[in-house]
Amino acid sequence: MFDLARSGGTEELIGNVIAGLPPNLTNDKGDTLLILAAYHNHVDTVIALLEQGADPNRVNDRGQSALSAAVFRQNAETVKALLATGADPAGGTPSALATAEFFELPEMAALLRGA
Repeated sequence: MFDLARSGGTEELIGNVIAGLPPNLTNDKGDTLLILAAYHNHVDTVIALLEQGADPNRVNDRGQSALSAAVFRQNAETVKALLATGADPAGGTPSALATAEFFELPEMAALLRGA
């Protein structure tokens, strides 16, 4: 399932979620399906997981969120999708805002601040 999240296998992954796979399933590092999909730039998978109840504010064992991953990867569409479902720009360690500032990503910071 984690490989499907990494590769953007949305249809198969969501089929499994609909069949009972927890949308907040985590691997041994605490990475959720949502975090992996966000990090690997699969906005369709991110949106589908969110529609199936994935928690946009869940963090992995290092305190990283899907929103921080999307900011790091500079994926504006994924950032917008996560924000629209309640992802907290100040949540996690480092937060998405801190990630944007540290890596000097003004476009991402503006999205997070609602500009």
